[in-house]
Amino acid sequence: QVQLVESGGGLVQSGGSLRLSCAASGNIFRIKSMGWYRQAPGKEREFVAQIINGGTTNYADSVKGRFTISGNNVINLVYLQMNSLRPEDTAVYYCKMDYYTDLEYYHWGQGTQVTVSS
Repeated sequence: QVQLVESGGGLVQSGGSLRLSCAASGNIFRIKSMGWYRQAPGKEREFVAQIINGGTTNYADSVKGRFTISGNNVINLVYLQMNSLRPEDTAVYYCKMDYYTDLEYYHWGQGTQVTVSS
């Protein structure tokens, strides 16, 4: 059993900042990568940012320069610092973990709501 617990969502005005957290626990041998995705009402879930074990990070073009993903050295605790938030960033944000036990698996968190008012 593995678990991802997300926190840090909320309501913020346009131009404001929020920091999301995602903590992983359970039967995990090694985490390959942790990522953040988001889903706005009526839209498909989309990639936001990723951190790979070893430190490499990737971002969607829409958030580059505004969002920063970081984590501890084994990336079982990761953060998404979101600055200069815009109304179009409003969505449910999900944490996704790719990890190894005997094989490679992935697991989603329950999601946390981020609402940016104009």
